[in-house]
Amino acid sequence: MNNEENGEINNSEEFETGINETAETPAPETVSTFGTEGKSASVTSKPAGMSSMAKGLIVVAIVFLVGAGLVVWKAKFGHSGDAALNKITAEEMEILLKDANPMMLKRLADDPELRKQQAENLQQLLAVASQARKEGFDQDPAVKVELENMRSEVLAVNYDQTINKDKGPMPPFGFIGEDRVKEFWASGSHEAEFQKFLDAKIKLMKENNPSMQDREPSEEEIQQAKDYFAKVRIYEEEAKQKLASGELGEDFQRKVALQTKLQQAQLLARMYAQKVLSKKAEVTDAEIDKYIAEHPELSPETKKKQAEEILARAKGGEDFAKLADEFSQDPGNNGADGKKNGGLYANVTKGKMMPEFEAAALALEPGKVADNLVETPYGFHIIKLERKGETKDQNGQVSESYDVRHILISTTVKDEENPMGRELPVREMVRAKLEAEREKKTLDDILANNPVEVAVDYKIPEVSEEDLKKIMEKQMQQQMPEGAAPPAEVQPKPDAKEKPKTEKKK
Repeated sequence: MNNEENGEINNSEEFETGINETAETPAPETVSTFGTEGKSASVTSKPAGMSSMAKGLIVVAIVFLVGAGLVVWKAKFGHSGDAALNKITAEEMEILLKDANPMMLKRLADDPELRKQQAENLQQLLAVASQARKEGFDQDPAVKVELENMRSEVLAVNYDQTINKDKGPMPPFGFIGEDRVKEFWASGSHEAEFQKFLDAKIKLMKENNPSMQDREPSEEEIQQAKDYFAKVRIYEEEAKQKLASGELGEDFQRKVALQTKLQQAQLLARMYAQKVLSKKAEVTDAEIDKYIAEHPELSPETKKKQAEEILARAKGGEDFAKLADEFSQDPGNNGADGKKNGGLYANVTKGKMMPEFEAAALALEPGKVADNLVETPYGFHIIKLERKGETKDQNGQVSESYDVRHILISTTVKDEENPMGRELPVREMVRAKLEAEREKKTLDDILANNPVEVAVDYKIPEVSEEDLKKIMEKQMQQQMPEGAAPPAEVQPKPDAKEKPKTEKKK
């Protein structure tokens, strides 16, 4: 019933994050696309009008690694080379899992369903990316530049992790000193390349995040970008020389190629989902009206009749709080202690409730019950105002407030074909149902036109109890309050099989 408020954007941090990640969230243990070295950042906003499938393709989870950290592949940028997007072999899967987080390896080993789900996620991802390539999404000039940037970044990241893996924790490229960065820029031959890099980042950032349209990078952000750009190019050049001499080996080269292929697929799939798939899944109000008319069981008339009967009893003088405890279907009527509260919302500041509810409540005199039902997307409300007044917040600011009781007869419904889904207002449920049907058909067509093979018979590296113990100790230390003493011993449960949460595939 509460009116969902749009969170305010911290423009400075949001803009900095948007530039660094081209409006996407970085994978753990990877470098950011733009130089905030070691900074953990994320952008919560997503392009408007995206369907659930489009969002799902953005955050599809694949349990592989970049170096030593767990990768949840989010929409990052790969190159537009000739890497095939129609197959991932068992040998390639084993290369990607070679340095995997031990706990994730144990999950894959213990849960065949997770292994199957990951294969399906990869098939969808690569199929959509292949379709995007067919339709020329990789030919956009800014995307081309960014794809080339990612070719450099993937190589540089892996090289950094390979040559510095035994030197202790450091942020990405932390072992490249300031003197080398100055030497890189001293030649004067990289400025044009950097400007091209910067322009592409900003263009894509603004396309992906409308709130960034009028923002420009600060001098500090541009300097961070220059440092990052220089360090990537320094390590990229070193890596190319060592690849040419054979020092890095074939496994290194194959891992870089595989990671780049997946990064590339994420970019193309994300763009295609945002610009094409979300449009194909759109449902009009007329289509929703037609569906509801064809399914009379969704009509709210029965619920309305029940609400009118309760309203008559409340207006007739019966105890409103008792009626609320008996009939209200508002989850908020149940307190933390399990006791019902008579439908009371106390000290409600103006603007917190849904507009139609609040208007009806504030039109009353204290102690009065509204003459008519109030309908919102969540159902029919019977309202009694208890108090009007003012409330001071923690900062001493005075706001208009009120106490109100209400009885909700809910009209929300659950899609019977989605038993794990939550109840929604009728129109929202119908919209989600119709969108899901269109998404599935669209995705099925793409999979049929872009067949992808993903191996599921790969070998998973064995995980020792000692490795699990170290990971658990590290996680507990990170979660402990500052100054707290760590436990003397942490032992993993030998028979525990942790079931990771996976998104339901549509």
